[in-house]
Amino acid sequence: MTPNQRGRVPARARWFRPLCLLVVSLGLVAATPASASSATTSTTLAKGPVSVLYAGSLVRTMEQIIGPRFDATTGYTFTGFSAGSDALATQIRDGVQKGDVFISASPAVNQKLQGPANGNWVTWYITFATAPLVIGYNPKGTFVHDLKTQPWPDVVLKPGFLLGRTDPATDPKGKLAVTAMQQAAKRYKLPTLAALATTDTGEFPEETLVGRLQAGQLDAGFFYSAEAKAAGIPTVSLGPIKLSATYTVTVLNQAPDRAAAVAFVSYLLGKKGQAALASQGFKLVKPPTVHGPKGKVPTSLRSARSG
Repeated sequence: MTPNQRGRVPARARWFRPLCLLVVSLGLVAATPASASSATTSTTLAKGPVSVLYAGSLVRTMEQIIGPRFDATTGYTFTGFSAGSDALATQIRDGVQKGDVFISASPAVNQKLQGPANGNWVTWYITFATAPLVIGYNPKGTFVHDLKTQPWPDVVLKPGFLLGRTDPATDPKGKLAVTAMQQAAKRYKLPTLAALATTDTGEFPEETLVGRLQAGQLDAGFFYSAEAKAAGIPTVSLGPIKLSATYTVTVLNQAPDRAAAVAFVSYLLGKKGQAALASQGFKLVKPPTVHGPKGKVPTSLRSARSG
């Protein structure tokens, strides 16, 4: 082989190498947008869970309406735990339950989580909806006609009538049920009803009351109107007895994921969340009202008025 032959590049190699480089370059260009899009999608949607501890009367609204729609809108994943509001507050204070957001059916419950003695879990809260207390009944029960045509205090005292309610020590609805019976007893002069209010007869955990009624274990029970509507339970009003739940929401101070918590509350108080609540029969507090130092409220939630 001559020197000229050793230095010469074969013709096939002269066109083959550039062609390979071109193919590789085109592959990189084609792959880059898809990869970038995939990374962007992953960053946007994979935000992780938000833990919401909420009043048991909101089970169906949260699990079937608010939670799924929040997930679809934001990319976060709703995870919920429900119980009586007072019971939840005690569990939060004692470290039994940990969460990002706390929703109560009574403003007074928040006091159990305020101040150093209670762990400083809550500094502020926002009232956002109300729902009146009603009697929800089993449509296949024995006393349906009576409930539709007679005063409810007379009907619930009839022999064999099974009336359900929640524990007033763990749930605001239980307290309202006791108050309703006491007020009705006084108004209608029914000492037997007043006596019934002082017992624990018919008391059940809030998260089980709907199921017991639907299973035919109860003739009727005390529910909030929106709760009954969500479960498809027919109701009668308490007549002149006017009592309601007032729902509040806050971001817990020791929230594991504060950004996720704020995102959930923003959704709940925003147009989509408010529309969802209204569709379920809640009466909206317009505008939602802040209780506590507004300067402690996350910036994105400060559009709520001060109470």
